[in-house]
Amino acid sequence: MKRILDCQSSDFRSISPQDLLDAIAGSEGRTIICETIGAITPMLGDITNAEFAAAMGADILLLNMFDVQKPCIHGLPKVAPDQVIRKLKELTGRPIGINLEPVEQVLSSEDPEDNMWAMTGGRKATLENAQKAADMGVNLILLTGNPGIGVTNAAIEQTLRLFKQELGDRLILAAGKMHASGILTEGAEKIITEDDITAFADAGADIILLPAPGTVPGITVEYIRQLVRHAHSLGCLTITAIGTSQEGADVATIRQIALMCKMTGTDIHHLGDAGYGGISLPENIQAYSIAIRGIRHTYRRMAGSVNR
Repeated sequence: MKRILDCQSSDFRSISPQDLLDAIAGSEGRTIICETIGAITPMLGDITNAEFAAAMGADILLLNMFDVQKPCIHGLPKVAPDQVIRKLKELTGRPIGINLEPVEQVLSSEDPEDNMWAMTGGRKATLENAQKAADMGVNLILLTGNPGIGVTNAAIEQTLRLFKQELGDRLILAAGKMHASGILTEGAEKIITEDDITAFADAGADIILLPAPGTVPGITVEYIRQLVRHAHSLGCLTITAIGTSQEGADVATIRQIALMCKMTGTDIHHLGDAGYGGISLPENIQAYSIAIRGIRHTYRRMAGSVNR
């Protein structure tokens, strides 16, 4: 089993869900996943935000607001809709995840003119959408909620059970929230609790997503360390996530968050998509990577050819 630190693009092309999980675990808290939005104009115009994130050191790419019924990634060469994910894998040499949202009742405006997060049919966490994602070559589905959408932990649990039953081990299932997602009763320390983690693990989650310390009011290193320890005791890996636009903060802040996340014992470090919009500030991806794994592993990931 290779650590993800040692994997090349050719290793990722045919990696199984379990082997990817083992590669992450073997890297001992030195895996970076970067969230990007393909539905808006990329920072570099004709280069996708996902490619940019990969170039700055991301190990795994997570697509937010990706509609599996109308797949669109601006900056990607024209391909058939069902080949969008495979083309992105070809260009980046990285495993690809997507967010799906188990929304029961949308709490925010569904008019895209009023709300950039407006829900679309292909972003909902339905079994049809999950199966379509698996068929497209997605490695990981994260069940979570965008700002104000209205995703509850109960809905995440129910969806996990369905996906695990119907999709088996075709892909990795991750679950959790990085902010309240419009559910005020699930804010601060109630965003996710030990009971939620137990329920998610029982429902089939491979990875539990938690807010990074310092990103949500009341979320401390000690609290997240307790949740990480609990998730690990249940056989799950963890992601600590920056989902509060602090991926667009200054480099000193990013380094501080990175080291706090490292102290929690997390397996995967997540940077969100809200730098200027659609991707973390590129310099923050690099700075975060250097903080948790040093220059050698950071530059190796940045420099490795997709043809290796």
